[in-house]
Amino acid sequence: METKFWEVKKNPEAAIAEAAGLIAAGEVVAFPTETVYGLGADGLNGTAVAKIFAAKGRPADNPLILHIADTEQIYPLTSGLNANARALMDTFWPGPLTIVVPRSELVPDIVTAGLDTVAVRMPSHPVAAALIRAAGCPIAAPSANVSGKPSPTNAQDVADDMTGKVAGILDGGSCGIGVESTVVDTTSPVPTILRPGGITREMLEERLGAVEIDPALNGDPALRPKAPGMKYRHYAPKAPMYLYEGTLAAQRLTEAVLRAQKQGLHVGVLCDDTVKGRLEESLRRGHTAEIFSWGQGKADLAEHLYELLRDFDRVSPELIIAMGVDEKGLGLAVMNRLRKAAGYQILQAEEGSITVKSGSGFPEFLFS
Repeated sequence: METKFWEVKKNPEAAIAEAAGLIAAGEVVAFPTETVYGLGADGLNGTAVAKIFAAKGRPADNPLILHIADTEQIYPLTSGLNANARALMDTFWPGPLTIVVPRSELVPDIVTAGLDTVAVRMPSHPVAAALIRAAGCPIAAPSANVSGKPSPTNAQDVADDMTGKVAGILDGGSCGIGVESTVVDTTSPVPTILRPGGITREMLEERLGAVEIDPALNGDPALRPKAPGMKYRHYAPKAPMYLYEGTLAAQRLTEAVLRAQKQGLHVGVLCDDTVKGRLEESLRRGHTAEIFSWGQGKADLAEHLYELLRDFDRVSPELIIAMGVDEKGLGLAVMNRLRKAAGYQILQAEEGSITVKSGSGFPEFLFS
């Protein structure tokens, strides 16, 4: 399949019109949002939506999000909205928030994976909004990557995964937030976060009061996903990855990197600027490592996480050692992605102890 590539800034109207025409004709087009790039098709055309699953290699029981450009577009998609759903729409739309609501008969089963709910969001990115309006339909769109790989936050990473698999790619520059939208189930007795994202738990609680976190976020394979990203391994680089959490995560990560280096292992490291500086000082005597820093704060980590995970694939380390952050604010979202990227191979580093929080045990290199 020929994949067309448009640089939106060169001729925005023509690029969006052509891309929208392909979507209206039942094809798949990648486009930017404020979170990550999406892989879009007419969300009311089951045959078109099936092409998304084929391009990504996505499991059929993993539901999609319908993207709209105006609030009024949600009403034909749902059998009813409660007060919590309306409050979230009024407060956070357009923006990186997806709400799960009762579906209407208009929505194809393939979009919802057969559930009686549908996930809907209204992105704030101007290219996404213009594309939806021009296409004249809600656009079903997961992230524009091969399933399991890190989500793309720039058009080149989309092209690496999707050239020859989709009809077109709209290059709208780099995404600003960098992690997918927050997904909130408004049909539960207490609004429940199914996927943390750019709208934090604290922000939701300020608007709604009590908000719960779905236990399926722990990755239980027996649970049926109600939202994208709840069940399957996501965001994963090719090399095995170990994640250090806890108050002494930075210190234990540094010790682990030095131990791996002494064994001659080609190590990738994911950390902040401060830890990178310490490691480079420690490794200056002839040792090297692929040390990738996200910067300093959680916003930097969210913005650059997927790009850095893809960078590890380009340098091919034998293993990756990553540092976690606390879960306040945006930390809940980035830790959700880091844990999935590590396949839940997590080491808890506290004063006086280091334990296996989850996974198959301590990595072998720590004992060699």
